[in-house]
Formats: sequence, structure tokens, C-alpha cells
Amino acid sequence: MAKIGNLKKGRAVLRARRHRRIRKKVWGTAERPRFVVHRSLRNMEGQLVDDEQSHTLLGLSTLNEALRDFKPEAGKNRRVEHARVAGKRLAEQAREKGIETVVFDRGGYQYHGRVKAFAEGAREGGLKF
Repeated sequence: MAKIGNLKKGRAVLRARRHRRIRKKVWGTAERPRFVVHRSLRNMEGQLVDDEQSHTLLGLSTLNEALRDFKPEAGKNRRVEHARVAGKRLAEQAREKGIETVVFDRGGYQYHGRVKAFAEGAREGGLKF
């Protein structure tokens, strides 16, 4: 008979565990908000959060109307390039609100692919982290 502790953990459980471990160290303020990334199978979402007030300052998704008709260059990965453009747009909106530095929270996801492209797009748009 197998013990319950020996059963294989699902990916979602392991990601949630990593995210809790990261959140112990990463904290956002009004001057330097937490830049949260969420990745679904098709889309990316980013938010700037003030943890002291428990308030979302700004949010953007690849489903945003301004990004809906995105067409990548030939030979480029569509989802990765879409994430990069979304990160750049989020950074532009943040700079309009006077936010220049953030703390990056990758949400337990590996810093690779779309998560990395979203972060690099935000850096290209002018955010510092």
C-alpha cells in the first residue's frame, strides 16, 4: 500500500509551492510595486501591485483590445512575441503613472520563454527591476 506522501505531485501544486516560497521574499510598495506575471496556455497577464495597500495599480493582458490584432514577424514565435509587446505596453502605461522601478514576481513559473519575454519587454519599455 502506497503512502499518501509518496504520491507524485501535480505541476500546479509544485508551481503554487514555488510561488509561496517566492512571495515570502518579494514585497511591493507604492513607490516600487510588485510586477506579477500570470501565464495561461494561450495568454499572459501582468499586474503592478502595492502589497502594503493590497491594491492593484495597473494590469494588462494579451487579450487587451490594443494588443488583440498583433501580428509577429515571419519566423518568430507568436506567443513569445505577443508577450514581449504586452510587457512593453505595460511598462509604457506604468511610466505614464510615474512608476519606474518594480520588483519582479515570476509567479512560480520558470524564467524562460513567454515569462522572460514579458519581463524583457517591460525592461525595453523603461521599467527597472
